[in-house]
Amino acid sequence: MSRPPVRVAVLISGTGSNLRALVETVNPAYEVALVLSNRPEAPGLAWAAGRGLPTVALPHAPFGKNRQAHEAALDAALRAHGIEVVALAGYMRVLTPWLVGRWSGRMLNIHPSLLPKYPGLDTHRRALEAGDAEAGCTVHLVSEGVDEGPVLDQARVPVLEGDTPETLAARVLEAEHRLYPQALARFCGEL
Repeated sequence: MSRPPVRVAVLISGTGSNLRALVETVNPAYEVALVLSNRPEAPGLAWAAGRGLPTVALPHAPFGKNRQAHEAALDAALRAHGIEVVALAGYMRVLTPWLVGRWSGRMLNIHPSLLPKYPGLDTHRRALEAGDAEAGCTVHLVSEGVDEGPVLDQARVPVLEGDTPETLAARVLEAEHRLYPQALARFCGEL
């Protein structure tokens, strides 16, 4: 008997374009069982709710500087929905070691560079300024360091003459939409 799909929560802060790719790429290895955002007005949250997906808006502002209290509420929501794997998809918060530890080995992220190059922000501008011939994206396990976890998969995109950070970002985002569902399915299939 085959295992039922792994219950995945997707954490977003914005439009949720990678969320859409994860939902619309049908794969029996996983199901998106929760969409959670720290921004109640995030367009991706409305998109998910419109498709009947369970959603939770958990703004961080009411918790002030107490990041662990916010993350404890986030963790409680994940557990209440029976989540097995967490997929960060444009969740624009650096997580504390406490939450990363709670989901160690079961939390993935997609990052718009070929890690270990260019962790953090402004990846496309940095790749262009360095004169790189290619850019891309990386799916990795989340660790305590920002964008430092073990790499699960990467997709490469050529840097074209005349590229701007915006044109390169658009091509890398297309690669993200192909890579993340494949990498998540493979990861869940190996659990």
